[in-house]
Amino acid sequence: MSSPEHPSSSHHSLAFRVMRLCRPSFQVEDAILRLDPFDLFAGEDLFDDPSVSPHLLDRATTAPSREGGGAGGGEFSYRGRFQLQDPIDAMALPGFLMLPQSFGAIYLGETFCSYISVNNRSNFEARDVVIKAEIQTERQKIVLLDTSKSPVESIRSGGRYDFIVEHDVKELGPHTLVCTALYNDGDSERKYLPQFFKFVVANPLSVRTKVRSVKQRQQESQSDCVNDRPCDLTRSLMDSELTKSFLCILFNHVLLCNFPHSPTLFFQEKTFLEACIENHTKSNLYMDQVEFEPAQCWTATVLKADIHSSEVNSRVREIFKQPLLIQSGGGIHNFLYLLKQNADESGQVMVDGSNVLGKLQITWRTNLGESGRLQTQQILGSATAQKEIDIQLLDIPSMIILETPFSVCLRLRNRTERRMGPFEVHVSEDDSTEEKVVMVNGLKKQNLQQLDAHSFADFEVNMIAVRLGVHKISGITLLDVQTNNLLDTLPDLEVFVSSQ
Repeated sequence: MSSPEHPSSSHHSLAFRVMRLCRPSFQVEDAILRLDPFDLFAGEDLFDDPSVSPHLLDRATTAPSREGGGAGGGEFSYRGRFQLQDPIDAMALPGFLMLPQSFGAIYLGETFCSYISVNNRSNFEARDVVIKAEIQTERQKIVLLDTSKSPVESIRSGGRYDFIVEHDVKELGPHTLVCTALYNDGDSERKYLPQFFKFVVANPLSVRTKVRSVKQRQQESQSDCVNDRPCDLTRSLMDSELTKSFLCILFNHVLLCNFPHSPTLFFQEKTFLEACIENHTKSNLYMDQVEFEPAQCWTATVLKADIHSSEVNSRVREIFKQPLLIQSGGGIHNFLYLLKQNADESGQVMVDGSNVLGKLQITWRTNLGESGRLQTQQILGSATAQKEIDIQLLDIPSMIILETPFSVCLRLRNRTERRMGPFEVHVSEDDSTEEKVVMVNGLKKQNLQQLDAHSFADFEVNMIAVRLGVHKISGITLLDVQTNNLLDTLPDLEVFVSSQ
């Protein structure tokens, strides 16, 4: 039962009684003396009552000796109650279920269900009773019950009118259940009774997300595989904020899918989303579903650890799935998703300067099956500015031989609604004093013609490497010929130069 807040109601005939309807909980005995079934029928003053039959007294005095409680026969004593009569007694669960004695902890995403009773405690009949129940929060007011169009005809003396209300909790913070009654009392006086029942809604779990974008070298025929030179990807992942527990999954998915060397490769950017869910409640949460709903231009795939060979194609495993449990009081579980942009989307969807990736749908159940559901806000990727003109790496040889010319294929794309150009592409020198190892083989500048709206043009830059090892291709920039403004710069690319 809750403790209502209301003005003095001594002059009112009616009164509200509210009880929260939820699943009962197991009653755990903390006391040393456990409950004996005989205690339900007899109290501690059993022997002082002259009306008690001798047969009942004999039953009370012989029960401890029969159960091996430690007391001698014919002696009624509690001294053996602390001893275990059965191994299951060590759980301290007597088998009773306990209904909530107050509103208790109410969490976001649950369904608040309450049993409300309007009692007539006067000696007169209450007539034309208009009952109203509503939930008030800091933002809104939600009507749960309103009988103004069909009032309760009468509530007799000592009688009551009962009803049940439900509300899906979607806001955090203080809530107030307001119950009001407008009625005619015995003197035919119209009276108004308000009562208030307050409770606070807490957050059952927290969701922390991390987003990381990784560029991969791929074949056109195998878009999910990468080249066997993981220099860029390895370094990018080690610098990321993804937890170590997911690095193995990432490398299994990204690095172990190799294919033979091919002269035709392209670069594709993949996005990894890690979601960490932490349980803030006092009970275990059994996750029914943790699903990522991607935005319109994205597709999502959940990444999991390798499954044991005995569990593959196991029909029993499909029927009896192991529940995903997040323990109470700070238990956590991590989920990892691979996000890809759809093939028909050439650009990125931007919202307030950030990429909208999608949102998480989370449903769970507590120990006795009560369900809850939450939906996160839109998860945003890294903020990137949309460029009008950009230059992209399209193709590079998988093997670069020392002092042998090779071509880097680039793509110039116009993302605007108008015609742009002409352009100039050149390779600038680094400001550092180090000697450049990978350099242009030929002219350092190229002139490109104008581009129509939403069109692109492919071109090549001839280069040569003069030293073995891992080196960078850098300094490829794009300029506007008319204004001489810098439009874009190709990010540095690491390549491996071999002797053969």
